[in-house]
Amino acid sequence: MPDLNWGAFDLNLLIVFDAVMRERSVTRAGARVGLSQPAMSHALARLRHVLRDELFIRTPQGMLPTGRAEEIAVPIRRALGDLQLSLHAAEFDPALATRTFRIAVDPYAAAVLAAPIVARCIALAPGLTLDIRASGSLDLTERLDRGDLDLAIGAPDPDGERFAHQPLLHDDFVAVLRGPAAALGADAFATLPHLEISTLDDDLRFIDRALAARGLKRRIALRMPYLSAGPVLAGLPTVAALRRRMADRLAQAHGLEVLPLPHPSPRIETAMHWHRRADGLLAHRWLRDTVAEVAHAL
Repeated sequence: MPDLNWGAFDLNLLIVFDAVMRERSVTRAGARVGLSQPAMSHALARLRHVLRDELFIRTPQGMLPTGRAEEIAVPIRRALGDLQLSLHAAEFDPALATRTFRIAVDPYAAAVLAAPIVARCIALAPGLTLDIRASGSLDLTERLDRGDLDLAIGAPDPDGERFAHQPLLHDDFVAVLRGPAAALGADAFATLPHLEISTLDDDLRFIDRALAARGLKRRIALRMPYLSAGPVLAGLPTVAALRRRMADRLAQAHGLEVLPLPHPSPRIETAMHWHRRADGLLAHRWLRDTVAEVAHAL
């Protein structure tokens, strides 16, 4: 910004800019910051004049940022975040809080952690709104950068040193099938038709390697979502390999047996991830501590 008079500059223009960058729509950005579309358009015109750049080009897909807008977007967002942090209340009282937390969960976290997290948060902070989203279709790096997510639980680590993570759970794999069954040897395990959970990204190649070392091979007879697997496992002589806590929930709901695999299993870590700019926010720290306490209780 050449020769910018900061004393006369309206910092609200930066809030408007950030909202349009997030929403790619003047109308949605106006709803986000509480301004009408004419007021948003006027603010954008002022900002374009100050920065001597078009900033956003209207296209059928929305407001496309120019190269200059892309260049300044992250510094502006960081500055606004730092300003919010500096003005944040010195205390956070969950009993009086009315804010919204947005959390993305992978299928494992959705099955194992989501319900107890919701129960604990609402018990401690009844005025909260929790927005729990499936992480599978989300660009977590972009959503955390944009501030559209407070936490991502499970899922791969977002890329970059600007993100922090904390381990929550470790789980091994077990076999789940209809009973009664006291044990499951390698031959019986390989002979049974296998049900593969299509909504999970678990790497089960360790099973194939262990069976191949004994001259055995499993047959994937069925693929279906986790929510549909329980009744099928209860009604057919099939077996599925799942992380233990997911298998336990399936077994409790459908009267199934959970047995050790006939060979060693790796342990899978589930962690929560967040943007480091939220490290010092007391509300966010309370959320992280609450999630960690829930996971520890499991």
